[in-house]
Parts: sequence; structure tokens; C-alpha cells
Amino acid sequence: MSVTIALVDDDRNILTSLSVTLQSEGFVTRLYSDGEAALKALVENPPDLAILDIKMPRMDGMELLRRLRERCDFPVIFLTSKDEELDEALGLAMGADDYVAKPFSQRLLLARIRAVLRRTEMRARPPEESEAAEAIEIARGRLRMDPARHRVTWNGGDVTLTVTEFMILEALAQRPGVVKSRNQLMDVAYQDDIYVDDRTIDSHIKRMRRKFREVDPTFKAIETLYGVGYRFAEE
Repeated sequence: MSVTIALVDDDRNILTSLSVTLQSEGFVTRLYSDGEAALKALVENPPDLAILDIKMPRMDGMELLRRLRERCDFPVIFLTSKDEELDEALGLAMGADDYVAKPFSQRLLLARIRAVLRRTEMRARPPEESEAAEAIEIARGRLRMDPARHRVTWNGGDVTLTVTEFMILEALAQRPGVVKSRNQLMDVAYQDDIYVDDRTIDSHIKRMRRKFREVDPTFKAIETLYGVGYRFAEE
């Protein structure tokens, strides 16, 4: 069964190019050029996933997501030309599943879409399968990761990570003490032969540390080995 993706952006060039790319990958697309036009349609006929631009006239992506979350729970990825941490934190707190800053690689966005859809599918599994998934929950010292629910806690406090951040942390936590190079972490986070600069991994690590330190200011479990990579130090 085809997966339907709704695209909401006031830039018609982005709508057109993204739609062509997604359709070539087998997705069905629905296009909306502003938040107000999209709201009624998305509530009445929810897609499998929505990609929302944040900066739009009439109703921006934040307000659109807030209203959608009152009635719908389909996954949402934000697109924005602003790479501001406040926007990211607010968007994720409101219920967005991931966040991609413009300009972006369309293949990067495709990888994020597939990752979010995989997580959503895992959360939707029947109870017996969910119970089986409990067995693969990762427990490392004060860290708990539940891949089936895309949930992370540190010392009992919730830590909200994007899909990409979750994948990177999962790769590190699966083998505590083992160093993962930036290239290895890029392979985990960005599939389908996507090229990203290795500084992208550094940025993800920096944001993850900041999020953990909001829960525990003494957090030091993600260690840097300069010139080599990163590792998770189990306490």
C-alpha cells in the first residue's frame, strides 16, 4: 500500500521538486501552499507523514502543528530556513518527529522520512510484537533507550531526541567503550549513500550533549576522542 506524504510550503519550487522526487521513490504526495489551506484537509484526511515549512504566511508551521496535534498523531518533519535551536526545541516539544534545515539534500530528507516511518511502524505494532521489542531496550548505566517507542531517559528524566540523534546515540550505546568514527556514525544516521560533511556529526553530538545536560548538568557519557571519533562511557 502506497505511503501518502503531505507537503506544506509556500515555496512552490520546493513543493514541485520534492513532489517529483518523492513520487519517483513510490510515495503519493499531496501539496499545500499555506498552513490554513492544509489544516482542514489534513485533519479530514490524514496522510501517513507530513513535511511542514515553519516560515509561512497566514499560518506558520508551528501553529499548524499545534492545531494538528489537537486531533491527529501522524508523524511530522519540519523544514526551515532557520537553524535556530529555539525553533528546534519548540518544534520537538510540540510533537514534531524530526527537523531538517534548508538548504538540504533531497536524499538526506528521504533518509529522514524513511527513518521516521520506520519508527512510526514500530510504535504501531500489536502488543505481542511490542512486548518482544521490549527485549531490545538498551540499558547502559543511567541511560535507557526504547527503540520501539523512540524514548530516551537519563537518570529517569526524559530526553527528547530527533530520529537522527536517536540513531547516533543508539550506535554508541550498543557497545559502550568502543570508539565509533565519524564515518561510522554517518553510515548509521544517513543511509542511501548520502554525502554529508563530518562536521554534521559533531553538530548532532553537541546538541545531544546539551539536551542531556538539561536533565543532568554533570552529563559526560558521550566522550570525544580527538582525531578518532566518539564513544559512550557507561557509568
